Amino acid sequence: MLRSFQIGKLFGIPLYLHPTFFLLPAWLLLTNGDAGMVLSLFLLLCLAGVFACVVLHELGHALMARWFGIGTESITLYPIGGVARLRRMSDKPFEEICIALAGPAVNLVLALLLTPLLFITAGLESLQEVGVSRFVFELLRANVALLLFNLLPCFPMDGGRVLRAILAHWKGQLHATEIAVRVGLVVALLIAFLSIPLHNPMLIVLAGFVLFAGQMELMGLRQREAHRRAASFAQPVLEPVLNPEAPRPDEAFSGFAWDSRHRVWVQWHKGRPVAYWG
Repeated sequence: MLRSFQIGKLFGIPLYLHPTFFLLPAWLLLTNGDAGMVLSLFLLLCLAGVFACVVLHELGHALMARWFGIGTESITLYPIGGVARLRRMSDKPFEEICIALAGPAVNLVLALLLTPLLFITAGLESLQEVGVSRFVFELLRANVALLLFNLLPCFPMDGGRVLRAILAHWKGQLHATEIAVRVGLVVALLIAFLSIPLHNPMLIVLAGFVLFAGQMELMGLRQREAHRRAASFAQPVLEPVLNPEAPRPDEAFSGFAWDSRHRVWVQWHKGRPVAYWG
């Protein structure tokens, strides 16, 4: 498995680069093979500038999380963007909303700062030329795209986390996460289909990442919830509680299994259900 390598630190947070990141500049150069040396270098410079904004976006999440007493293990850059790995997720909706919105807020501030700079530089040269105004324009456009894209209700992206936090007020964190993951599934499929008219395969990769990451976080939350409930109370299991259509573990299995029909965790001991939590 490919391992990320550290390229620096920001506010004490290690910054990593995943080896697959280099697929992005390679793809950029391949799709603009006849651009010439100057334009190719300019495109790479724009890419570096955009990912500097991505780092600031993730740093916004990390510093807001630090404000609430939550540390950040690392920030890692991938071809599809960045990921700030927090030491834990907040179980308080207000804190989760603040942490989720801190990243897009950084992009909003950057866009507001770049707008007057664009007007100043555009008066000196054309946006069609390779120069400062074109560079500022590309950064501005990228920050607006990052702002709008991350606010989509697509869990575990920022907008999806805001949706989950709002729903958690009435549904509880687990049920809210399940709803947010379903909404994220629909949005991710729309993103994947959008890649066809836009001729952008990176959107398919992004949609796949969203689906995978959302399911992994939901699975982890279910396991934590099961252990938390197991520590507080248990109920004897009754056969009608189990889903008769679900495959049962073999005789040697001992552990927890999720019954999706009845939305309960079932504890098995040597192939027999002994308790459930729901």
